[in-house]
Amino acid sequence: MAELVFFTGTMDSGKSTLALQMDYNHRAGGRLGLLFTRHDRSGEAAITSRLGLRTPAIEVTSSSSFWDEVVRRRTHGEEVDYLICDEAQFYRAEQVDDLARVVDELEVDVYAFGIGTDFRARLFEGSQRLVELADRIESLQVPTLCWCGRRATHNARTVGGTMVRTGEQVVVADITGRGTLPPAGVMAQGQPVEVGYETLCRRHYMAGRTAATADVMGEGEQLLPFGE
Repeated sequence: MAELVFFTGTMDSGKSTLALQMDYNHRAGGRLGLLFTRHDRSGEAAITSRLGLRTPAIEVTSSSSFWDEVVRRRTHGEEVDYLICDEAQFYRAEQVDDLARVVDELEVDVYAFGIGTDFRARLFEGSQRLVELADRIESLQVPTLCWCGRRATHNARTVGGTMVRTGEQVVVADITGRGTLPPAGVMAQGQPVEVGYETLCRRHYMAGRTAATADVMGEGEQLLPFGE
């Protein structure tokens, strides 16, 4: 019986790596599938991992229909046993409904991968709908760490190293200080400003303290909030 499964975790938790590994395993088992992505960090129609893995994929747009894509390919004699859907947080709710229909009516397995919440700690549209519809939700077991050493649970956006809570929901950039891609740039008073992302524990997300601001303040961990 086909399933709709949502694999979720913070940034840098290995979602794209797992997506590519799952595709490899299914193909090794004789199954044929399609890979989809949207707004990949590479800026290309591909699923890329920070470990250096890269596989071409179909770019999802606001008008993409998973149902139409699968039906068209099957009509032309192509086997489609499963879909790998990376960056699923960026899909529209209607597209997640489309994925559920592909599972239920075409018996195609769908494996969706994405982060749950944005830099404001609000659910992405696609992630919310996946939580509502998925047969199973799997939390990735690879822990990401806050600068303080605690397990990271939140995705923070930084501008020039300072955490921000306002702005467009989708700004594609890499993890601050990690990976191989330069952060995306935005303009402030006509000058480019470095935009990045950082994973934080809830404590430091709520306080707005990134690694950069902690270094500037010379912050160390304290058992009690002296000096707060």
